[in-house]
Amino acid sequence: MSTVTTKDGVEIFYKDWGPKDAQPIAFHHGWPLSSDDWDAQMLFFVYHGYRVIAHDRRGHGRSSQVSDGHDMDHYAADANAVFEHLDLKNAAHIGHSTGGGQALRYVARYGQPQGRVAKLVLIGAVPPIMLKTDAYPDGLPIEVFDGLREQLAENRAQFFIDLPTGPFYGFNRPGATASQALILNWWRQGMMGSAKAHYEGIKAFSETDFTEDLKVVSVPTLVMHGDDDQIVPLENSGRLSAKLLSNGTLKVYPGYPHGMATTHAAVINIDLLQFVKG
Repeated sequence: MSTVTTKDGVEIFYKDWGPKDAQPIAFHHGWPLSSDDWDAQMLFFVYHGYRVIAHDRRGHGRSSQVSDGHDMDHYAADANAVFEHLDLKNAAHIGHSTGGGQALRYVARYGQPQGRVAKLVLIGAVPPIMLKTDAYPDGLPIEVFDGLREQLAENRAQFFIDLPTGPFYGFNRPGATASQALILNWWRQGMMGSAKAHYEGIKAFSETDFTEDLKVVSVPTLVMHGDDDQIVPLENSGRLSAKLLSNGTLKVYPGYPHGMATTHAAVINIDLLQFVKG
């Protein structure tokens, strides 16, 4: 397996496909999944001539199931370890959900200052912050995230069936046709990871405030969000992120769910390609 070891001794698994001299596109996956969640995008872009890279976050997928460091600062530093190891330049970074927060913090703290980043895409991403705070009174109450932790601790395997069966892909909407294959693939990815990483990751994706990261990032940034996202609501996240970015563009997808990069990959991939090429 291809891995890089971080400064604190964590082995991070990564995929690196395509010509090494092609423009790189790096993908940052959501909670509690792995780089496999980007299959539809990585295949699409590698066959369009790009170099595509994706890694498994610490405690997720094939990376080390370490006890500590399940927070956005470590996530961003781990991502930087991979991209410095591969010496990526002129890269487009694409992050979904929790991975959107990770990608944003990476770009703000590492990629942009190092001159490695060309563009950024946030898909159904958690910034600026999911939790209700004084600064963001329209956020979700802490009880929502406490409920997620309770379900995970009580029966993680069942929880990881219920989430993709219901709101993640919008399969709970009237008239929706659920894909058992997508549900099982989501479950497979989740169960590969560490319960401790997933439990503590809920705090990371819900309570991290990305306001300053959004203000710092100046590379062209596309914010993509479905208006039927039941996991990361458009009004609390996508719209606010676009307003805080100095070079951001918001694209809203009517009726699309949180997992739209999978359920509507054909549409999303074309829009991503146009943005990366543009």
